[in-house]
Amino acid sequence: MTPARTPVPASRGYSWLLLVTGLIGLAASAVLTLDKLKLLENPSYQPSCNINPIISCGSVMRTAQAEAFGFPNPLIGLAAFGALAAIGAGLVAGAAHRRWFWLALQSGTLLGLGFVCWLIDQALYEIGALCPYCMVVWAVVITAFWYTTVHNLRTGVLPAPAALRRLAALPLQWLVPVAAYLVILLLILNRFWYYWSTLL
Repeated sequence: MTPARTPVPASRGYSWLLLVTGLIGLAASAVLTLDKLKLLENPSYQPSCNINPIISCGSVMRTAQAEAFGFPNPLIGLAAFGALAAIGAGLVAGAAHRRWFWLALQSGTLLGLGFVCWLIDQALYEIGALCPYCMVVWAVVITAFWYTTVHNLRTGVLPAPAALRRLAALPLQWLVPVAAYLVILLLILNRFWYYWSTLL
């Protein structure tokens, strides 16, 4: 396990990944925030991502789940992804952080993953509609969580058996988030097959 006072650097690849995922999530959150503001100004406003009855941002934005904590969810994204991008930029510039910082980032991405899993469940089985920008956020959070976990296992920030650390050192780590994306895609296909089948 890494000593608490020892600064832990990040690999260049992981540093860039945090920066890029943070910027992508920030952009998606900004678009959602602007559309939400337009919707509040004009209840009949139709966001550009209202494509069909299933892929419909407007339908999602009008639900209680879109304001899970009493304010629009994209505001959380603006803060969280802005912070993630800033962390990534610092790491790209050569920053190294102590163990508590990496544990805090691990906790933050874990909370984000939990929130995303709840949002996926709500979108599929309660709301019955999908928001493309929200799905971008799902992918970004899954990716950031997974690679943060891999980083923390590889560097000893997270205490783990040697076998688990060896698994984290394998080069094909991208297979895990890709598998998660495929599972979500299959859930979407299954949930809305009644609609997709009419397009065939």
